[in-house]
Amino acid sequence: MSGGVDPAIQAELVALLPRLRRFARGLAGVPDQADDLVQAACEKALSRIHQWTPGTRLDSWMFRIVQTTWLDQKRAQKVRTGEGRVDADSPLVEAELSVDGAREMESHITYDAVRRAMATLPDEQRAVMMLVCVEGQSYKEAADTLAIPIGTVMSRLSRARTALGRLVGEPAAEAAGNVVRFKPEGS
Repeated sequence: MSGGVDPAIQAELVALLPRLRRFARGLAGVPDQADDLVQAACEKALSRIHQWTPGTRLDSWMFRIVQTTWLDQKRAQKVRTGEGRVDADSPLVEAELSVDGAREMESHITYDAVRRAMATLPDEQRAVMMLVCVEGQSYKEAADTLAIPIGTVMSRLSRARTALGRLVGEPAAEAAGNVVRFKPEGS
């Protein structure tokens, strides 16, 4: 890493890499793009480490950098292509299946259905969903990470859960207290 960065901060950043990659994968959808996104975000963070306030949460700062880098890349792509939008159905590398049988197949089918449904969510909802439901951040932490009010986090999360429920075949998601139970196709 950078020679002028405190070794403790370097170690904390390295420990964050799996979480940053998981978040980036949820945003970008494609492992290669997620890795590139994390690398770009880490480069930005290291070049601007003086902007981070010691004693504050490095993970929240890094999630925010990943998200803004991703949004910047999407805007740049729109300008380059002139399309004004980015395809939500970009191909994803499929997870390998083990040969254990039905349970692994059901997991794969569920994962695939959720992955496809997540790709259709608006960017803002997808980011909140990844931070709260995948990274386990509290509403307040997600609000701080994304620099938005906590009510906005709750609203986006509610809409995302409802949309995911409908997309994966759970029509009563709204009536079930916004809890989405993912069922494999055909069950």
